[in-house]
Amino acid sequence: MKRTSQRAQRVGEQMQRELAQLLREDVKDPRVGRVTITAVEVSPDLSHAKVFVTHLAGREHAGEAIEALQHTAGFLRSALSHRLKLYSVPQIHFAYDDSIETGMRLSQLIDDALAADRKFPH
Repeated sequence: MKRTSQRAQRVGEQMQRELAQLLREDVKDPRVGRVTITAVEVSPDLSHAKVFVTHLAGREHAGEAIEALQHTAGFLRSALSHRLKLYSVPQIHFAYDDSIETGMRLSQLIDDALAADRKFPH
């Protein structure tokens, strides 16, 4: 696990809060849909930020949403420059986060295995 600086971590947390509000209130692109920002990783030099998102409709709509988010990245960065007290706002890159879906799938597999184990006691 890579270690990030305390400052990069704080900037990432603040960016996550501000981006969530901007997406909820200011982004009108219907292709974005209902997305949730799960994490923001900021590079140690604060020049780039990788924003991880999940889509309410699942993976099948994620590609279009990521493309739309990347299209609005300039607007979002500009809006962040007015909200954050930073000399330079990081470049924003969006990525789909499938950890929630993976966790749900693993949980379902465990539940299925336990149910099968109960069905056939040893």
